[in-house]
Amino acid sequence: MNSSSVIDKDKLEQIERGKRIKYIRENELHMTKTKLAKEIGVSGQFLGLVEDGKGNLVYKSIKKLRNLSGHSADYILFGLDDNIIEKTKLCLNKFSESDIRNAFNFIEDISLFIKDI
Repeated sequence: MNSSSVIDKDKLEQIERGKRIKYIRENELHMTKTKLAKEIGVSGQFLGLVEDGKGNLVYKSIKKLRNLSGHSADYILFGLDDNIIEKTKLCLNKFSESDIRNAFNFIEDISLFIKDI
């Protein structure tokens, strides 16, 4: 992978992250840009740049946004499903530890078989 494709991927991730933050602000928190910016410790102008995919929040601001929104940092940063761990736990509670280990071993065997095809 060349460096320009890495930059392109990083830029696309930054744009998507900005869209997620804007969605959270508008549709879940129902806050103005100025209000959310104040809550997470940045200027409204900088938050606008972040939402437009032209800037990144620092750890401290992401942590504050996480606490305000209830979303995980994984969701805010990467779009990973917040609820997948809880959904998985609920699903797996129906099975014994032995059943789960057998299922994982089976999945591993299938993946190795497919890889060798």
